[in-house]
Amino acid sequence: QVQLVESGGGLVQAGGSLRLSCAASGITFRLYAMGWYRQAPGKQRELVASISMVGSTTYVDSVKGRFTISRDNAKGTMYLQMNSLKPEDTAVYYCNANWHPNYYWGQGTQVTVSS
Repeated sequence: QVQLVESGGGLVQAGGSLRLSCAASGITFRLYAMGWYRQAPGKQRELVASISMVGSTTYVDSVKGRFTISRDNAKGTMYLQMNSLKPEDTAVYYCNANWHPNYYWGQGTQVTVSS
C-alpha cells in the first residue's frame, strides 16, 4: 500500500520559516519524481516545487529564493524548507510522487502565515 505522509505544517508569522516533510512508503522512492503542490481556499492547486530522480529542481516564480526542495532517497523522504514566509503562502501543501503511469498524493498539511 502506497502512503505519502506530510508533516511540519502549522501557524507561523510572516517572515518566519517552516520545514515540511513527506515520508513515502510502498514505492521505490528513488525512481519517482517528487513535488510539492499547494491549494489555497478558492484557488486551483499549483505546483510549488519539484525534484527529479537525479535531483534537478524547479520552483514556481513566487517562491524562488525563499523555498528549497530536497530529497533523501535512503530515508524515502522529501523536504520543503520554507523561509521568509508570506501571508500569500497560506495553503494546504500536498506531496506528490510521480513515475508514469503511477501518480500518488499525500493527505496534505496546512500552512498558515499570519501578517
